Amino acid sequence: MYKEMIIEKIDQAVKILNEKNIDMWMTFVRETGNMKDPMIDMVVGAGATWQSAFIITKSGQTHAIIGSLELENMKMTGTYKNIHSYLKSIKEELIQVLDLYKPNKIAINFSRNSTLADGLPHGLYLELLDHLKETKYEEALISSEEIIAALRGRKSNKELDIMKEAIKETLKIFDDTTRFIKPGVAEKQVAQFVLDLCAQKGFEPAWEKEYCPSVFSGPNTAGAHAGPTDRIIERGHVVNMDFGIKYKGYCSDLQRTWYICHPHEDKAPMEVQKGFDVIIESITLSANELKPGKKGWEIDEIARNYIQVHGYEEYPHGLGHQVGRVVHDGGALLGPKWERYGNLPFLEIEEGNVFTIEPRLTIPEYGIATVEEEIVVTKTGCEFLSERQKKIYLIK
Repeated sequence: MYKEMIIEKIDQAVKILNEKNIDMWMTFVRETGNMKDPMIDMVVGAGATWQSAFIITKSGQTHAIIGSLELENMKMTGTYKNIHSYLKSIKEELIQVLDLYKPNKIAINFSRNSTLADGLPHGLYLELLDHLKETKYEEALISSEEIIAALRGRKSNKELDIMKEAIKETLKIFDDTTRFIKPGVAEKQVAQFVLDLCAQKGFEPAWEKEYCPSVFSGPNTAGAHAGPTDRIIERGHVVNMDFGIKYKGYCSDLQRTWYICHPHEDKAPMEVQKGFDVIIESITLSANELKPGKKGWEIDEIARNYIQVHGYEEYPHGLGHQVGRVVHDGGALLGPKWERYGNLPFLEIEEGNVFTIEPRLTIPEYGIATVEEEIVVTKTGCEFLSERQKKIYLIK
């Protein structure tokens, strides 16, 4: 990430620390080439080999405590105001910095709910406890989960501009895919066509290329997180694709649905059209209620109930997730109150969050209908970042 954007995120973190009355946020790491903390790129901009602490205080001061061999690199990175190096042990420098501020709450990089806030390995956590033994700071440690959820979730204008461009480029690839899809082509061939387009344009897929894009054709397809297969696209199939790109460090994530017409058809069958229309209306209804202060489960429930009332089984996942530097980003989730999602569906939606909305349903004998859009939460509601698919794409 560009230095200016890192400093912008650090400044944002200071505001969040004050808002949540947390004295200090410390990201404690080692050997980031082997195990990179999810926040290093966003709020540091450099790696570390020895035990290192990157500290942001609610007063706005920043401290990097690093191994002596990495001193010059950290100076050149230029993201932290105060840089401390050590040779034999980090302990002395770490305690000295903590003593400057005497924090009562130190948020560190562990979490029971969010992988993005859980970058501290257990062994390194035990090392940190040893360093803090017999100091009051040992009892001051809390999870940085809510800081990271807010920091990754509240997109700046610069971040939104990049994400809008990523979405535009992704939709262009969907348009090209519409011209490529035809009966007799395999799911894997569609996926390879998309990956070849990405390579030509200099984009990376937003997640593992084995599953990005995911292409599903006809009834009895593989699961939602499965990769494309050798299945041949046939007339009478509903086809959908889940795909996104990485663009200037940020991801897109969209899905579109097609119907492969028989020679005598100029529109989708009634059953297909009904299923598609239910998906589109469920997106509209949930988006109409999506605003700051709402809980994720409340939004999920709107779409989930609408789909079930119209005679379809509930979808086996959350309605939507946040998107950012990774495809599953931020904290709050538009999801049901299922144990597997922990506290994420109960977190409040905030202005600046970017979510997908991606309900799905099965149309018996035809396939899966699903559309995925991206929205940004505003002060009073939400706005679609992606140009919506409101009509099923027909392949004749």
